[in-house]
Amino acid sequence: MRSPIPDSVMPSLNQELERFRPSAIAEMFSLASRLKAQGRDIVDLTIGEPSFKTPEHIKRAAIAAINADVTKYTSSSGNLELRRAICAKFERDNGLVFHSDQILVDSGVKPLLFHAMKAMLADGDEVILPTPCWTSYPGMVVLAGARPVFVPCSQDAGFKLQAADLERAITPSTKMLVLNSPSNPTGATYDAAGMRALTDVLLRHPDVWVMADDIYEHVVCGDFKFATPAQVEPLLYDRTLTLNGVSKAYSMTGWRIGYAAGPERLIRAILQVLSQTTGCACSVSQAAALAALNGPQTFLREWAESYEMRRNHLVARLRDVPGLSCNLPEGAFYLFPSCAGLIGKLTPQGQTIGSSTDFVRFLLQEHGVAVVPGSAFEYDPHFRISYAVSLVELERACERIERACRALTWERPSLA
Repeated sequence: MRSPIPDSVMPSLNQELERFRPSAIAEMFSLASRLKAQGRDIVDLTIGEPSFKTPEHIKRAAIAAINADVTKYTSSSGNLELRRAICAKFERDNGLVFHSDQILVDSGVKPLLFHAMKAMLADGDEVILPTPCWTSYPGMVVLAGARPVFVPCSQDAGFKLQAADLERAITPSTKMLVLNSPSNPTGATYDAAGMRALTDVLLRHPDVWVMADDIYEHVVCGDFKFATPAQVEPLLYDRTLTLNGVSKAYSMTGWRIGYAAGPERLIRAILQVLSQTTGCACSVSQAAALAALNGPQTFLREWAESYEMRRNHLVARLRDVPGLSCNLPEGAFYLFPSCAGLIGKLTPQGQTIGSSTDFVRFLLQEHGVAVVPGSAFEYDPHFRISYAVSLVELERACERIERACRALTWERPSLA
């Protein structure tokens, strides 16, 4: 058996990898999965994946595409019929008019975000990331050669970026603002008035691109009216890349279809990157996405109402747990409670809870609930809960979270 080669004599790796961590969401999901494989009873609230099945008409469209041998490469920008359907979606839902050459389809929003950043950013550029932010944004910015600039958004402000804070964060090096609404991990969502306050600032800085990640657009609560930057301020139309996809709205996470709309010059630039990487999105998945966008939409509201019911139940339960505080978000299927009231307390084993990471580990290892620490989203001491699971599972989680919090004490346990 050959001995392993010491790292010191192996070829070097990209040093930029030392500047960010692997996805903490993926790490917690993997840890929870390993514990399940060992026979542990784990309530897993780590992954933002709808509990609903992909609708039947979408699956039938994919099967029909396979049977019709629609299994070859498509254009790098995506199937023309699908791009036209995306244009119709933007006009129907957002009042935005695009033509097919302004649309790009990729293998999910995640690679599309990275491909766009590679096309838009250069060494020394700064990218404003309102925090808490999705775990992958900072790493993508770094890999694109730019520098993330974190702008904290307080829980008191609903975790929403404030115009004054945005103004202060913009420098001569600022190249992009990333806006994720509804937000992962907080569920914070901007209405037209809230978005207008930000777009008014952006109008004063014509060299800043706007990246609008709208993947949770259809997961909003009650009568809340979602708004996207280019819709609110038409003068930003030529400076905005609006991203969306079918994963969250249509419960198609594994189908891997994301799309973007923007000025044609920018779309061509992103295509240059995409053509050397993913090449094109899966042809069968594109056929399914076409059925999703052109098919019935009424179930989207029904699903959103189901998420809202889960949200309301979970918030009410968590607000009764000592040491936790939780706001009521307008969208997505996440909560981002604060565990500040637990910091400094001791576990029954005598270990100090010094951060959200400590609490999350205790919660998983001792009480069988998997969540994601706030440090993964550049914001502590909070943690993210995905409530895209059944109400039964959420109640099981609540009971365990409450037991875990009540088990913590300010007094060191006796060793006698």
